[in-house]
Amino acid sequence: MFVVTAAAQTRPKRMPREVRERQMLDAAVAVFARRGYRAASMDEIAELAGASKPLVYLYLNSKEDLFSACIRREAEALIAAVRAAVDPGAPADRRLWNGLRGFFAHTAAHPDGWAVLHCQARTHGEPFALEVGALRQQLVDVVTQLITETAADGGCTAPLPETEVAGLAHALVGAAESLAGWSNERDGAAPSEQETAATLMNFAWTGLENMAHGRRWIPIGA
Repeated sequence: MFVVTAAAQTRPKRMPREVRERQMLDAAVAVFARRGYRAASMDEIAELAGASKPLVYLYLNSKEDLFSACIRREAEALIAAVRAAVDPGAPADRRLWNGLRGFFAHTAAHPDGWAVLHCQARTHGEPFALEVGALRQQLVDVVTQLITETAADGGCTAPLPETEVAGLAHALVGAAESLAGWSNERDGAAPSEQETAATLMNFAWTGLENMAHGRRWIPIGA
């Protein structure tokens, strides 16, 4: 006859691997954001995750692999947030506005994740810079599509060349990244994601609307 001992009854159930890995990644993002990649300690990450250091190494191999996993996870979450915010059935300006709001809402809600993507990953060279570069290209692709659709739906009378659309998309993504960093790193009260998005929308939409209708600034003597 099988007898269940008191020790067996009180032994905690083993945590599923995906849950444990998520805890490790959460802890790693927090430590990397606060300490930076070089100064971050695997001991501190393991302690914050409530796991042993050998278990962290068993699941995520090395500090470099762990940092790469953090970059990929935070990048995928940011892209998903931007895509989810854009309503394909909305008017052109609302699609661009909602995409910007989705971006700033996510970076404001996940400052550690944004710090890892925007600050830490870019300062340590390959392979981390390549990971962030791939994220940036995905954002540029999303914005390129939004700009193209905006021009088409807005009754564009002066078609925008493909290279110009690409340049505008890069400029808009760069401005959004800079604004998110400025907002998240402020010592005082930070503007809301809606205020930040409105700042960039007013800047971008006015210029885009003028360009789409042939109203361009031309330097004197050009």
